[in-house]
Parts: sequence; structure tokens; C-alpha cells
Amino acid sequence: MTDSPTRRTILLAAGGAGAAALTAGCGESGDDKASSNASPGQELARTTDIPVGGGKIFKDEGIVVTQPKQGEFKGFSNICTHAQCPVAGVSDGTINCTCHGSKFNITDGSVAHDPATRPLPEKKITVQGDSIRLA
Repeated sequence: MTDSPTRRTILLAAGGAGAAALTAGCGESGDDKASSNASPGQELARTTDIPVGGGKIFKDEGIVVTQPKQGEFKGFSNICTHAQCPVAGVSDGTINCTCHGSKFNITDGSVAHDPATRPLPEKKITVQGDSIRLA
């Protein structure tokens, strides 16, 4: 005669599988490269589209473009280094992730507020006239 699994065994197995599925997306993957539809030379914006002291997120291209000072433009990954959530906004001199509250400086991508411990990776951009392009 074959022993049938007990109700307790089935519930424990189901609970363990559910917990594993929930925690699979919570850790750092160590991969800061997000897939994007960006291609070198692609125009992202006009210089007038990026506010001084602020920035703009280009979700499809995987980049945030900031203008810390008049005429100075920077590009950073739009993926938070804490838990790989996409950043949600740029305000008050920081790039902000609403998943867990991390903030990054618009000047260099450095961490302004944890839980992130690593800066946003720089993404190369070029400014040609009034056009901001991927490098």
C-alpha cells in the first residue's frame, strides 16, 4: 500500500513554493543593464525639454537625462540600483525611486537617500545644437 501525503505536507509544500515565488523578485540581481529600445545617435529630446535643476525620464530608452546647471546635461540609467525598479520622477535635484524611497543626485547619479548604496550608472549622451542624443 502506498502512503498518501498528509494534508500538512501538502500545505507546507504549497506555502514554501509560494514564499519562494514572492521572494524571487526582491533581491539584487547585480545586473544594472536594463533592456531598452535605445540606439546610438537616437534623438531623445531638445535641450529645452529638460528643465534646469531637473530632468526627464525616457522609459523606453532606459535613460534619465538631467540638467543640473544651465547647458550641462547628464545621462543615467533609469533603473534603481537597490531593487532594479524603474525610477519614477525627477524633483528637487534628485532622481527618485518610489519602490523603496531611494534618491540619486542629478549631477552625478550618486546616492542622496538610501536604501540604495550604489550610484545610478552613467549613460553617454551628446548634445548637438539643441538636440540631445544617445552616444
